[in-house]
Amino acid sequence: MAEHKGFSTRAIHDGQQPEPLTGAVGVPIYATSTYQQDELGKPRLGYEYARVSNPTRDRLEENLASLEGGIAARVFGSGMAAVTAFCQMMKAGDHVVAGDNLYGGTPRFFNQVMAKFGVTFTYVDTRDPANVQAALQPNTRYVYLETPTNPLMALTDIAAVSKVAHAAGAEVIVDNTFMSPYFQRPLELGADMVLHSTTKFLNGHSDGLGGVIVCKTKEQAEALAFIQKASGAILSPFEAWLILRGVKTLAVRMKQHDLNGRRVAEFLAAHPKVISVLYPGLASHPQHELAKRQQHGFGSMITFDTGSLDNAAKVLKAVRICTLAESLGGVETLISHPASMTHAAIGAEGRAKIGLTDGMVRISVGIEDVDDILADLDQALAAI
Repeated sequence: MAEHKGFSTRAIHDGQQPEPLTGAVGVPIYATSTYQQDELGKPRLGYEYARVSNPTRDRLEENLASLEGGIAARVFGSGMAAVTAFCQMMKAGDHVVAGDNLYGGTPRFFNQVMAKFGVTFTYVDTRDPANVQAALQPNTRYVYLETPTNPLMALTDIAAVSKVAHAAGAEVIVDNTFMSPYFQRPLELGADMVLHSTTKFLNGHSDGLGGVIVCKTKEQAEALAFIQKASGAILSPFEAWLILRGVKTLAVRMKQHDLNGRRVAEFLAAHPKVISVLYPGLASHPQHELAKRQQHGFGSMITFDTGSLDNAAKVLKAVRICTLAESLGGVETLISHPASMTHAAIGAEGRAKIGLTDGMVRISVGIEDVDDILADLDQALAAI
């Protein structure tokens, strides 16, 4: 909407306009599976069946497209359902160049499901665009990136990789879950599609699953709308409403996540029990300058190495305010063990290849009082 320029304004108003009939400020949950048609062949406002379209879902898609700067968005029942929808845009014989450090469920789906249908994948360290260049093939359809990566917090220069991919006729899709559109907008940097697990920062309250792909072209949007209709992995009206509610506070939440994340990273970097800290906001991070150029902040995702599985287990058992759980992006601080949780699926050999050790702990810093988070981590590290 042209009159809403700022990010926070768009988050609160785009797609979130009052409901016309009653003036309700909150977008209603249209809990219906079907719609009355005025007469044969004339569905009201184009609504026929809820798998195909739903007003609450439509509002969310409008909102998320605005935040990422795309022409349209398509939402799905989970982040992995969004990954699946992306894969359904391909055909046998297509090739994908992907980052070698992705959320574990993504290569699991690529290798154990999509490979059965004749799609091939090459995994490279995308920190160097030359690695992407070398892996491109005549049949490469997409380059699939996460930046920062999960959980090693490595960055990819989206603009540089997009230039390389486009020269070869390939499109770039970026999983932007860790940053949210508040801190990073890949379409502005040259990417062709953006993917999120809306479960994380977009929802922000650890109470709903979802996924989204934001598109740059009409062709992408139409293809994904057809996949929604044909495969049916759509987002429910209630889950769409949860995300619409969460997005209204996205800007203020991300600001606090960022402030707390920086403090926690600095604390961990100075702690004698911590071997190393992976956080692009630290000047010691090898891609700190890229982070400053490509992102609008550093966020709250941090990985730190305790030195061993035994040490990690002691820390995770001792935390009291930090919650031991999978997932990330909630208002509460979540702490996890990537090797046995999010990245168990890639196996010990796969973890060793990318440098993911058994002593690593990943923390999604919440928006609690930061001094309480620091005190909790300090007492937990004392267990080592």
